[in-house]
Amino acid sequence: MDTQEQSLAGHRTGPRIASIMINAVDAERLSRFWSELLATPVAAEHEGFIWLQPSEPGFPQLAFQQVAAPTEGRRRLHLDLHDADAAALRRKAEALGASLVESHDIGHFCWDVMQDPEGNEFCIAQE
Repeated sequence: MDTQEQSLAGHRTGPRIASIMINAVDAERLSRFWSELLATPVAAEHEGFIWLQPSEPGFPQLAFQQVAAPTEGRRRLHLDLHDADAAALRRKAEALGASLVESHDIGHFCWDVMQDPEGNEFCIAQE
């Protein structure tokens, strides 16, 4: 069974877009706005991060990250990628031209902030 067939059967393997993360100077206010607009409840909150419930299981979540100042330019949101082997995905991204910006953790949840070859940021975390 190829990847497309696995995806159609609901058994997709490999990396997935877990969150679309929006930088916000008032993450609580912005999350309330999108929660009401999309009629989607808050799924989780933790120290400056708020995630809305995905529209369906396995779909990406809209999420909000508290930042100290407005993000300059066009980089106000980024993709969060989750994979069963985050280290292998990071190595693959680096082999394709990505670079590591910094690493973070909240308790046992760890992630790497990466930049694609044009400098667009994205994050990689363990599924």
